[in-house]
Amino acid sequence: MIDDCTALILAGGESRRMGQDKARLRLGDKTLLQSVIAALEPLFSEIIVSVREPRAECELSQVCDDPLHAGPLAGLAAGIERARTAWVFVVACDMPFITGELIGHLADFRAGVEAVVPVVAGYPQPLAAFYATRTLKPLREILYGGGKQSFRALLEKLDVRYVSEDEMRAADLRGFFDLDTPEDMAIAANRSGELKARRIE
Repeated sequence: MIDDCTALILAGGESRRMGQDKARLRLGDKTLLQSVIAALEPLFSEIIVSVREPRAECELSQVCDDPLHAGPLAGLAAGIERARTAWVFVVACDMPFITGELIGHLADFRAGVEAVVPVVAGYPQPLAAFYATRTLKPLREILYGGGKQSFRALLEKLDVRYVSEDEMRAADLRGFFDLDTPEDMAIAANRSGELKARRIE
């Protein structure tokens, strides 16, 4: 159990490329959201789901994004505002292969920094990362400052510990594969292609 951390699942996206709500899509016997919840439950005493509007099928605590500032940054801000712990682990609902082993490994790099972000295939993965709740102020500055609203802009303001693939050798890096399109769902369902992490702005 990671006692000083709240888990935050981002489930408020518009799923434009998928064409339907990704959180409710089924992979095997679970929805994508249920798969992520199952990975998080052994590690966190509190799990929050960030949504655009309340999900009746979800029994966990939910926070709604600021309607004027949609997107994953707004979801992260809403989750950090709700959290009562020093840290938040954020993960997107379309990452059903995330594992407790991988999350626990990343948690070990938090000493003396404001964020822990894995780097896979050369790309930072800010949607499967740890953020100190004290980062809310710079996060709000990004959201409301009138400039570009991106994770890259946020990470440039923070003291970040980037964790390389070599440092995650024992972990299953397929956990960083996110399902954006129907083709991704087919790959995930059939294991017919390589599960690769992608660049996130």
